[in-house]
Amino acid sequence: MTRMTRMTRMIAPPLALALPLALAACNNAEPPRTYDDPREPCADHNPQRNLYFGDLHVHTAYSFDAWISDVRTDPAGAYRFARGEEVAGDRLARPLDFAAVTDHAEYLAEVEGCTTPGSLVYDTQRCVDFRAADDAALVQFGLGLNSETPKRFEDLCGPGGLDCPARAAAVWQRVQDAGEQAYDRSAACEFTSLIAYEWSGVRKLANLHRNVIFRTRDVPAAPISHFEAPTAFELWSRLQSECREGLPGCDVLAIPHNSNWSNGNLFVPEVPEGSDPAAVARLRAELEPLLEVYQHKGDSECSNGVSGIGEPDELCDFEKLRTDEFEDCGDGVGSQGILSRGCVSRLDFLRGILLRGMQEEAKLGVNPYRLGVIASTDTHNGTPGKVEEATYRGHFGTLESDPAARLTAAIPAGPRNSPGGLVAVWSEENSREAIFDALRRREVYGTSGPRIAVRMFAAWDLPNDLCERADLVEVADRRGVPMGGVLGERPEGAAPQLVVAAQRDVGTPEHPGSGLARLQIVKGWLDAAGDGHIAVFDVAGAGDETSVDMDTCEPRGAGADALCKVWTDPDHDPTLPTFYYARVIETPTCRWSWRDCLTLPTGERPAICDDPTLPRTISERAWTSPIWVDPS
Repeated sequence: MTRMTRMTRMIAPPLALALPLALAACNNAEPPRTYDDPREPCADHNPQRNLYFGDLHVHTAYSFDAWISDVRTDPAGAYRFARGEEVAGDRLARPLDFAAVTDHAEYLAEVEGCTTPGSLVYDTQRCVDFRAADDAALVQFGLGLNSETPKRFEDLCGPGGLDCPARAAAVWQRVQDAGEQAYDRSAACEFTSLIAYEWSGVRKLANLHRNVIFRTRDVPAAPISHFEAPTAFELWSRLQSECREGLPGCDVLAIPHNSNWSNGNLFVPEVPEGSDPAAVARLRAELEPLLEVYQHKGDSECSNGVSGIGEPDELCDFEKLRTDEFEDCGDGVGSQGILSRGCVSRLDFLRGILLRGMQEEAKLGVNPYRLGVIASTDTHNGTPGKVEEATYRGHFGTLESDPAARLTAAIPAGPRNSPGGLVAVWSEENSREAIFDALRRREVYGTSGPRIAVRMFAAWDLPNDLCERADLVEVADRRGVPMGGVLGERPEGAAPQLVVAAQRDVGTPEHPGSGLARLQIVKGWLDAAGDGHIAVFDVAGAGDETSVDMDTCEPRGAGADALCKVWTDPDHDPTLPTFYYARVIETPTCRWSWRDCLTLPTGERPAICDDPTLPRTISERAWTSPIWVDPS
C-alpha cells in the first residue's frame, strides 16, 4: 500500500477539508534532500507537510516491569507489530508510520543477567525472585530508582557479578539493531524507527521520567541512565556533551511524561548550585521542547481543583487516575505521586506548566517550558499503537489477560488505566530526520487514540473564508506560523487570528471512527502583575446531541465529519504574553472498561462496574501544540 493511499484512507477524501489538511499530491519541486542517516530520497516528500501517526513510548521484555509481567516480545517484535505484522496473536488494524522502543535504560543488564541461564547472577536469590514474578522483587527494582544517588544492586553488579555497564551497552546495541532492521530506507518510506530509551528517575516516589529520542543511528555507545545521571540537569548536560557536541551526527530530545504523577517535581525550576539560571533554562528549552500529555496513566492537560490553571472546565475531568480529594501543592512540591498520593501541583499539568514558562521568561529572558504536545501509549506489552477502546487488552501481560483481571488489576491503576494515545506529526516526509525535526519545531500534536487530523496556524491577517479554500496551508504558511511556532511582530492594531481545521477519524470497517463534537481554543496569558489566566472558547461544533446505548455501546447521533474556524481573539492585549492551543473533542463512545463489564454476566461483574467514579463513556480528543504571542 503506498503512502498516499494509506493517508487518503485515513483522511477521508470526500470531506471538504481533505485537500487543505493533507494535500492530494506531493510537491516535488524542492531540490533533493540530503540525509544524515543514508537512505533513498522519500517519494512522499511534501514541503507543505504530510500527516503521520506514531508511538514514542513503548516497552518490551527488555524493561524490568514488562518482563516480570510475563511479556516476552522484544524490540524487534514491537517494531514488527507497529508495521502491522501479527505478534503474540495480535496485530494492528492500521499500521503506524513511525515508532520508538523506549525500554528503561536502568536494569538492561540486570534483566538480561537474571533471565539468561548460566549467567554469573542467574542463581542469585534476587534473580530467582525476579523470574518468579515475586511482587517484592518488582518493588525492590522500583525502589532502586527512588534516589538522587541511585546505586546498582551489589549482588548483581558488584564483585563476582555482572559488568553491568558493558552488559547494558550490549543490550543497547541490540535495541539499535532492531531499529535499524525496521527502518524503511527505500523510497516508499513506509515506516520510520527512532532509536530511543527511557531515563527513569524518581524522587520521593514522585515521577521524573523522560523518553530520550535520537535523530539518527548516530547515538552514544551506552544509554545514559539514572545511575549515570541521577538528576535531570545531569542528563541534559551529558546528552549535550556526549551526543550533540561529542558525537558527529548525533542529535537528541528528552520528552518528559506523566507530570500528573510528579507532585510538581518534574517541572519545578531547579538550578544546581553555582549555575546560571538562564543558562540552565536555555539548556532545558533546547533539549526538552515537548511534553507527553497523555498515555496509559492518564491525562496531564488540566485538572479541576488545582489552583493557578483557570476556572473549572468540565473537560478537565478526562481520564484521571485520582478521583479522591487531594491537597493542592500551591507553590511547593510533594511526594508519592506514583502511588497516587501526595499533593497535586499546577505544574503537574500542561496549562500550569505553560503559564510558569512565561513567568520564568519574564525573570530570566528565556522560556524553559515552551512545550509542544504529544501523546503515546506507554505500553508494556510491546504493542505500539494499540489504542482502540474496543480491542484493549491491557498493558501488563498476564496480569491483565482477561476482562476480570483488567477490571481488578492494580498496576498502575487497573480499570482507570487507558489504552493510551498517539503522537501526530506534520512532516515533509516519513524519514528519521524529518520526523525528528518536526518534533523539534513542535509541529506535532497528541490524541487519546483516534487518528483525528488537525492543523492550526496563527497570523495577523487571515482571510475569513480560509476554511473554504484549497490553499489553506499555503496561505497560512505564508502569513503566519503553524502549531508550535511563535507569532512574529504585530502590525499596529492587529489581534491574533487562528485557523483550526479538524477531520474525524474514519476508523476501520470493524470499528468506525466517531464524529467531532466540539472544536475549542484554549488561551493562556499573564496579567500585568504576572499572574496566569486561562480561558476556553468553543469556536465550532455540532453540539452535544449525541449519546451511547449503554447496553450495546451503539452510538446515538453522528457528530461532524469536519470542523474548521478562523477565530480572532476578542480580548487580546499586545502588552501581555499569551499562548493558544486547540482541543478537538469527539462524540462519546463506550470506554474499554464498560465494554469489558458487558462481557461478564451481571452477577459476576466486579464492584468497579458499578462505581460511579469510573466513567462508562469516553469523549476521545486531540490536543495541539500551542502557538505563542510575545508582548510587542
